[in-house]
Amino acid sequence: MGPLAETRNLQGRLLGKMQSLGFELQREAVLSTLTLDVIKSSEIEGEIFDLAQVRSSVARRLGMDLAGAIASDRYVDGVVEMMLDATQYYEQLVTEDRLFGWHAALFPTGWSHLYKITVGAWRKDEKGPMQVVSGAMGNEKVHYQAPGAERIPQEMQVFLSWLNAESDIDLVLKAAIAHFWFISIHPFEDGNGRMARAITDMVLARSDKSPQRYYSMSAQIRIERKQYYEALEKAQKGTSDITEWVLWFLSCLGRSIQSAEQTLEHILHKAEFWRIHADVVLNERQHKFVNRLLDGFEGHLTSSKWAKMSRCSQDTALRDIQDLIHKNILQKDSSGGRSTHYTLVELKG
Repeated sequence: MGPLAETRNLQGRLLGKMQSLGFELQREAVLSTLTLDVIKSSEIEGEIFDLAQVRSSVARRLGMDLAGAIASDRYVDGVVEMMLDATQYYEQLVTEDRLFGWHAALFPTGWSHLYKITVGAWRKDEKGPMQVVSGAMGNEKVHYQAPGAERIPQEMQVFLSWLNAESDIDLVLKAAIAHFWFISIHPFEDGNGRMARAITDMVLARSDKSPQRYYSMSAQIRIERKQYYEALEKAQKGTSDITEWVLWFLSCLGRSIQSAEQTLEHILHKAEFWRIHADVVLNERQHKFVNRLLDGFEGHLTSSKWAKMSRCSQDTALRDIQDLIHKNILQKDSSGGRSTHYTLVELKG
């Protein structure tokens, strides 16, 4: 009860801080958190998504007008659709059909990498039992063997009845149990980890009584990936006592909430930047690109990158940049290098 109370306190403090912000800043925080959630949940499974694509996909589905939005592929859109369905409609019942829809969104082609899989249905174990393994071929280590395919319908019926029922269990504890229970059943041929984390986010949204997500459990699990798998394996191979797993979950959740403070700082920094430069006149290209820089531009900004990403000539790009230097928004980077690149001028104080 001590760790639960501590985690709940962190949760309440963060939600209180976020609710004190204006509507637009809250939306910006939600966009950043959901983008991080999708990227990190996929990274845990070895899937690397483009940040700009994920951010654009989340923004479109939230109805937000995002500067510099780009097209996103169907794999990105599928993960985003699942995560948003889980968190934005957290009060709705979780049914077999809803889970099948999530699974179909994760695997729109019916393939997982080079392998054709059963999509939108429980796994069939046609190639043998479902095992979680590591190590080179011929020297594999079996970490866990899931219940056989014939047991899944009944196991999932019991799980979903418990998940949808109201009970006296604190919802943060219920999120920990739901995560462990679902991933232990391992009902699908692939995607079980991402779906377990979506269910976790859904139950945490219920605990917050809000679809607004300001912290990312998946991002923290990505940082603590080794400990995450160790905690799961230890609980799965032990008795039915999962207290240690729940305690690890609470501590990880607490750290994810504390990490969200960094997201809040970024949002406030961005808001302060535009407040300071409120009277500066910028064209549409400049406004979009400065927002990109504020959101974390990867690599060095050069005039050629500006021209390519803004779809303008090199001369126009250079004029845009020189104008921003004159307005004390951009500066030439002092580190030198083969080509001239530019950075944002740091805010004073």
